[in-house]
Order: sequence, then C-alpha cells, then structure tokens
Amino acid sequence: MALLGFSAMAEKKPVLPDWLKEAAKQPVPSYPANTNAVVLLDETTYTVGADLHAVEHQRLAIKILRPQGRRYAQMGTYYDSLSKVRSLKIWSIGTDAHEYELKENEIGDVAAYDGFSLYSDNRYRGGKAPAGDPGAIVAMEYEQEARPYYTEYIWSVQREIPVLKERLKLELPPGVEYKEVWKGKKETTAVDLEKGKYLWEVSDEPPVDLRDVTMSPEWRGQRKRMSVHYYGPSIANATRGNWESIGEWYEVLAKGRNETTPEIAAKAQELVAGKTDFADKVQAISEYVQSQIRYVAIEIGIGGNQPHPAPLVFKNKYGDCKDKATLLSAMLAGIGIRSTWVMVDTDRGVVDLNAPSMAGNHMIAAIELPKGYESTRLSAIVTAASGKRFLIFDPTWEYTPFGQLEYNLQGGYGLLMDGKDSQAIAFPVLDPKVNTIHRTGEFKLAADGSLNGQMVESRFGDIADRHRRLFRTATEKEQREVIDRLLGHDLVSFSYDGLKVENAMELTKDLRVSYALKANSFAKPAGGLLMVRPRVLGTETLETDKRPRVYPIDLGAAREVKDEFEIELPEGYVADEIPDPVKLDMGWAAYESASRVEGNKLHYSRTYVVRQVELPADKYAEVQKLAGVIGYDEQSNVVLKKK
Repeated sequence: MALLGFSAMAEKKPVLPDWLKEAAKQPVPSYPANTNAVVLLDETTYTVGADLHAVEHQRLAIKILRPQGRRYAQMGTYYDSLSKVRSLKIWSIGTDAHEYELKENEIGDVAAYDGFSLYSDNRYRGGKAPAGDPGAIVAMEYEQEARPYYTEYIWSVQREIPVLKERLKLELPPGVEYKEVWKGKKETTAVDLEKGKYLWEVSDEPPVDLRDVTMSPEWRGQRKRMSVHYYGPSIANATRGNWESIGEWYEVLAKGRNETTPEIAAKAQELVAGKTDFADKVQAISEYVQSQIRYVAIEIGIGGNQPHPAPLVFKNKYGDCKDKATLLSAMLAGIGIRSTWVMVDTDRGVVDLNAPSMAGNHMIAAIELPKGYESTRLSAIVTAASGKRFLIFDPTWEYTPFGQLEYNLQGGYGLLMDGKDSQAIAFPVLDPKVNTIHRTGEFKLAADGSLNGQMVESRFGDIADRHRRLFRTATEKEQREVIDRLLGHDLVSFSYDGLKVENAMELTKDLRVSYALKANSFAKPAGGLLMVRPRVLGTETLETDKRPRVYPIDLGAAREVKDEFEIELPEGYVADEIPDPVKLDMGWAAYESASRVEGNKLHYSRTYVVRQVELPADKYAEVQKLAGVIGYDEQSNVVLKKK
C-alpha cells in the first residue's frame, strides 16, 4: 500500500499533549550507527466496558535517527467495520523545535489491500507527520473500538527498532478476570492498580533486527509478545489463556460451516469412485480442493476469522484458506472421513507452544486417520494427546504434494481445533527423501576450455514449488530470465536451448527440466594446464559471517540434493591432480562428494542432506564448519595436463 503524503503547515502553533512533551525530553542512549529510529514511548490503555465491548487507546512517539527512518513519519492504524477509529491525532516536532499537527482533512483513509483479497473491509487511517527528518520526533494518539468477538489483546513488546518505554494498562469491569501469557522471556509483572486496573511497564527493549543476519529466521516469529485473555461468567465464549479454550472459541465461531450436503457428498463420491484405499480417497478429494477451488478472499468484519459455509464455497468454486479447509472437511464427511481445522502462521515461530494465542494468519486441515492405518505417501502425520492420528494438509498451498507439508510450517506449531481436545501440535520435519533435487549432466570439454552437453534437473516435493509455479504461470521471457539468473550463479558465459519441461503440474511425479548447455571459458588455462571445476552446476554454499550469533539459524527446508556430472576430457589431456573426497556428517546435515577419472571421463558426484529446518544459535560454529567444507568443495578444481 502506498504511503499517504500530506503537507501540514499549521496556521497557529499546535498544542502538544503533555505526554508527548515528556516523552520528547528523554535522553536517547547511544545506539549502533545503523539504528534508524527509536520509540520514545509506546503506551496502550485497553478498556473493557460493562457491555464487554473494548476500546484501545494508543500513544506512540518515535524519534527519527537516520534518513532511512523517515518511513516512521507515516503514522496511523488499521480498522474494519467492527473496529472503528473514534479519533486520531498526529503531531511532530522538527529538528528546529517547530511543532506541527495534522489537520483532520490532512489525515487520509484508504483501503488496506493485502494483495490476496477480492474484497475486504479492512482500511487504513493515517497520514505523514511533517518535517520527519533525522532528529525529529513524530507522534500519534488514537482511540479505536476493538473487535467485539475477541477476548484477547496481544501486546507486541518488541519492534524492529529499540523501545525506550512502553506500557500496557488493562481496565476490566467487575466480575471479569484475566490471564497473561508470554511468548519469549517474561519482561515484567503486572502492578495491581485496584478496581480492575492493571499496569505492565517495560524499559529499554532491544530491537529484533535481522537486516544483516545470514540465514535469518522470520522476524515475526522472533519478537516477544504478551497476550492478555479476559473472561468471566458474563462472557459466553471467551479464551482463557489456554489452547483448549481457543479451540472451543473457534468451534463456536465455525459451528455448522463444514457440514456436508447432498450435492457436496455426491461430488465426493464421484471423486472416489472405484477407490478402496483410504489414502487414495483422501488424495482425490484433497487435490480437488487444492487445484479446483481458487484462492479468493472476501473478508468483511468477522469474516476474517469465520469461514464461509461449505455449500457456498462449493457453489462459487473459490474461497480463502479457512474456506478451503472447511469445504475439504465437508467433502471428506461426505464419504465418512472426519477432519477439522488447524490454525497456523505462515512464519515459523509465531505460534508458540507456551503462549496460547490467536496470533496466527492461516488455516489448514487435519484429517483423522483410521486406527492402525499406514501409507508411505503420508509424511505429515501428527499424534494428538487423545491418541488420534491426523494427516496435516494445506489445501491452499497448491504446489505441495498430497501427504506433505510446506517447508515453512515444518518444525513449527499449530492449534488443532478439536473442541475440548484442542491443543497445540508440533509439526514434523519431513524426511529429506520426499524433498529432492537431482541434477545430472553429460558434457564434453574442449581444449579451449568450452563445455558442451546435456543437463537434466529433477525436483520433487515442496522444494519444487517455485519451479512448478514458474513453468505454469510465468511467460517464456520470465522463465528465461529466472533460468539465466540461476545459471549465472555458476557460469560466466553460457547459452542454452531445447528447454523441455515435464510434469509441471503432476505433483506426484518429478518436475523434470532438461536443456542443451554451452559454457564458454568453463576451464581456465594455466600455462600448459587446464583447471576444470568438476561441479558444473548447483550452488549449495551456506552464507555465514564471523559475528556472534544471537538468533536461530534458518536452514530453509529439509532436503536431499544429489549431483552427478560426467565430463569427457579434451583429446590429449589427462588428470594430473584430483581433489580429495569430502565427507562430513553434522547430524542435522551431511555432505559428501568425490571426483574420479575413468578412461577419458571425469566423474563428479555429491550428496547434500539437510535433516532439520532450524537450529539454535549455539550451533553456528557447526554451520560455519559445514559452510567451509561446501564452499571449498564447490570451488575445487581438477588439474588437466597434456600427455
């Protein structure tokens, strides 16, 4: 969404609120040179009225430190039809101490388009504080109605910039209690102000700054937060700070939405006709919802959380993530198979086992397996505390094969919505053998160093997602640009033709890409010798640095990568030096490679296996060691000399 820009030269000197004047007086500590801004004050008062409707009152003051911090001058809040903005004020104090206040007609109101929704009533109200240059202070104060169906307030304690002071004040009516849960370290304890008022204060909170962090985890998964759940006899459907109550809350919201109808059941029966195996039946229906129901979001008010009824999704042939999971559940019910919803977040780490919360942005499905049933096709299986086993499947992720789970959910958590059996479940990290890349090539090297041959790359599993998307939706020009970029990692001068793509949309088969490749100056002359790299293509080097590691290490996806290249040597040349074999197993990953010459052909093979998706920071030395081994091997050369 484009930032709103408004000029604001006040006709008379504005009256700044006392809280802003006090915040502006604070001395700012010395921060690293790349710190763009600092929050001087972030203060929220969350008031739950006697009618149980809540109002959020927010005060925020930020000092801009660098030119890159000018973006913080854009201030405002998001809302929808159920969370209206009652008031909004925006001020700034320039570097020359001149004071500004945006007028009401200088504050804009625009639709908050997220790129996925066909229609949403989400909007943004805000404006750009004037004179937002390094050294200036920008501030806002707003009051906004909270969504009436939530009984949780999420206090984000950390930002991407440091925070000097932040406060949360909670005001509850008589008979209403609260429970706080922290994601990450508990930063403070509530002060009881009596008469249903409570205060939390935090000072000098460091930023979550991942700008220069290699193999960085997702930012949203790293920041600390505190959730306040409030409940009482007068609140019919409240979350109580545990997973069970959140599951029950959603069950009430979605009740009846996944019920089947004769039309839905008939379609399900049609899809499974002639199939007797459980996995075959579930796959047929799952792939139908995955590929034939378009992802289109229409979210109005509570529609951001509540799925549309399955019959409506089935009729329209479109829906968002929760709609697709709902229709899948209804279709499976039509053939006697039970399933339910699982709330997740597309960023690993946001859903935290120890911090029950509605802090998730995605909904997928859990399909209950028959007792004792096994199938090699089903990898993403979890066992609940009840003893029930579920296949976890995302009907929205259209390029992930049935039975698998996308890489960004593996190793994380989700909330299994199962009534009183609702719980946070850990998602497995899948076997690397279901997520593979296999490159093979047969080439001929000329005495001038040029290389000609045929290249084949096969991909299977979630790791083929981007390539399947590329060859299904991109133009030929866009495809060539991507391939050029990939080949450019390993080759300086090259050309290719005869590009052939097979099984782009057959998710149960390898995506196979083949082409004829020519690389000029592939081998480098050195006197009477030729230096040739036996690894023709495929860069797997890990990017590391020498700085102390604070954050977890994101390895991307569990995977198995195999390369096999054969290079016919130029006539009259033999191998004089061959790199030693490499073999290293770190437990969480393994790497081995070998070069050999048989007759007039140079053979190179390697296998790289990643078994985990995330490592703790204290494993960074091991990552650096593996990175060194891979980097050395990828740059190693075979020395050829004339006979």
